[in-house]
Amino acid sequence: MTRMTLGKALNAGLRRALEADPKVLLAGEDIGKLGGVFRITEGLQKDFGEHRVIDSPLAESGIVGTAVGMAMRGYRPVVEIQFDGFVYPAYDQIVTQLAKFHFRTRGRQRLPVVIRIPYAGGIGAIEHHSESPEAYFAHTPGLKVVTCATPHDAYWMIQQAIASDDPVVFLEPKRRYHDKGEVDESASPLPLHQAQVVRPGRDVTLLAYGPMVRTCLDAAAAAEEEGRDLEVVDLRTLSPLDTATVVASVQRTGRAVVVHEAQQNLGLGAELAARISEHCFYNLEAPVLRVAGYDMPYPPSRVEHQYLPDLDRVLDAVDRSMAY
Repeated sequence: MTRMTLGKALNAGLRRALEADPKVLLAGEDIGKLGGVFRITEGLQKDFGEHRVIDSPLAESGIVGTAVGMAMRGYRPVVEIQFDGFVYPAYDQIVTQLAKFHFRTRGRQRLPVVIRIPYAGGIGAIEHHSESPEAYFAHTPGLKVVTCATPHDAYWMIQQAIASDDPVVFLEPKRRYHDKGEVDESASPLPLHQAQVVRPGRDVTLLAYGPMVRTCLDAAAAAEEEGRDLEVVDLRTLSPLDTATVVASVQRTGRAVVVHEAQQNLGLGAELAARISEHCFYNLEAPVLRVAGYDMPYPPSRVEHQYLPDLDRVLDAVDRSMAY
């Protein structure tokens, strides 16, 4: 067991993938000499060379378009979008080429591309640096969408994403880059697309992913002082959703609260609520509730704390669920 930050765990996972397969390449803006704006790729260009850790031009559409071509030639490119709000110039390449090429070629051509995106808020950043675009990609058939919440998952999930023959959008909760945790480099990791019960409970299920997992764990610890026992499920994968784990949890507790930073309207919480209602109708003691970002553009950093779901908002939803 090694204790490291989530950012260092991603670096270690990328390093291990580069060592294991010479066809793995990294590309992105400033990821080489600088090591990326968050230093996730620090030291990798020095150790693996400029031909495998590539400083790309400032052009997201070109980065992803080039990755599509490299994947067609047998490489396994891992590209970094520097900030979440910068992904939109590459949206066309991602949803019309990357996501559809395997289907278009009737299964003859796979595109094993990983798109790393630091996402969500909480770092006091300016406009276009704190967005949560996961629903756009989870809505697109042909893409796998995953997000880590702990250093252990960061280390293993990035390697699993790179090993996948399907294109993967890999979302990294940027405000958790410095969170520390234990990483077991000799463990057998969970399957990439499996959710995990990270805190068992009996009263209410909290469903979260990425940066909100820690928020929900903090809320569960606070609720315990009031005699409430909350179960926390880390979804880990947003597409495909692990419905079985979610359903099993809600059937035990009879109540569910979904928590995510993205805007509530048509967010992942809506899909989860629909699936829970379909599969757990006779188990539910209360409606499925959602705690999410407000339906507005991400606000200026000085007031982002009023926008982001926090412990109090989660506990308020728990109180409302228990009141039914």
